[in-house]
Amino acid sequence: MKEFKGRAIVPGNATYEAVVTKNGFNTLASMQMMNLQPKTKCNDQSNPDLYKQIIEKKALCLPLTIGSTTGGMFLFAAVKEGKAPACLLFSQTIDSLAAAGAVLADVWAEDDMPVYDQLGDDFLNFVENGDKVTLKPDGTVVVEK
Repeated sequence: MKEFKGRAIVPGNATYEAVVTKNGFNTLASMQMMNLQPKTKCNDQSNPDLYKQIIEKKALCLPLTIGSTTGGMFLFAAVKEGKAPACLLFSQTIDSLAAAGAVLADVWAEDDMPVYDQLGDDFLNFVENGDKVTLKPDGTVVVEK
């Protein structure tokens, strides 16, 4: 077990199963087929860590998001439809588009999607697929193997 301290953009208090990528996460490319799948799988062939992996209701651990300006709105829509990751845990500083989507979802969607950033490279090097990730409202993330 190891603790990491980040910044809570949208705080949470829950435990989820981790799914990890060391590549930038393209929200639109990864989730564009979400409404055609029973569970949202990553469809971005450029992200070998996540391609064809279920990301819905999992703690998505990532360095940063990449892609077009539609990413934030697409993230909000995924949360609103109940097809989004359970939370986003960024090792780096969140970009403004992903932050906007997360805040919109927090305000307008029924489901919560906690978002933490600035967890550091050590976090992303430690956490692995299937680990238990517990979020605390103060920005602390506890990873259990």
